[in-house]
Amino acid sequence: MDPAEVEFLSEKQTVTIIPNFSLDRIFLICGDLGPFNPGLPVDVPVWLALNLKQRQKCRIVPPDWMDVEKLEELREQERKEEAFTRVPSLHYMELTKLLLNHASDDFPKADQIRTLVKDIWDTRIAKLRLSADSFIAQQEAHAKLDNLTLMEINTIRSFLLDSLNAMFKLRSNLQPGSREAPPPDH
Repeated sequence: MDPAEVEFLSEKQTVTIIPNFSLDRIFLICGDLGPFNPGLPVDVPVWLALNLKQRQKCRIVPPDWMDVEKLEELREQERKEEAFTRVPSLHYMELTKLLLNHASDDFPKADQIRTLVKDIWDTRIAKLRLSADSFIAQQEAHAKLDNLTLMEINTIRSFLLDSLNAMFKLRSNLQPGSREAPPPDH
């Protein structure tokens, strides 16, 4: 799975919008949405919220976790803890990117939010790299990865798989009796 696919999956998350139009309930494969009444909040998937925002049909309400104070607390907690802390959304990075790129005018302190989420991401990726380095250095056979998001796993996946494959090959060559049979004599 590549980052674009992970971002696509994140667009199924719901956000609250304040529509400026009227529309009865709409019936989609993903579920029923609406009714839409001007000024009354309604929860919709991110993909629809962004589409309506681009057409100036709504205002997006920032998710609760996109509060500067909450993000600062999360950043500090992430820096203090050795293990990965629980994040407020399994798609926090993708949602921040999507929502702030397309609707930053709906988010007070958008630049500060973007910076805090990037700090949290950088801290978590640094932890992930250190964990992977330690894992490989200790020649472990398995690891427990709690509280990681799909995008974080996707980021480290190729490095970790390549490293594990190389370790397997090295281990196989070092163990007695693991050599392949010699080629037949001609």
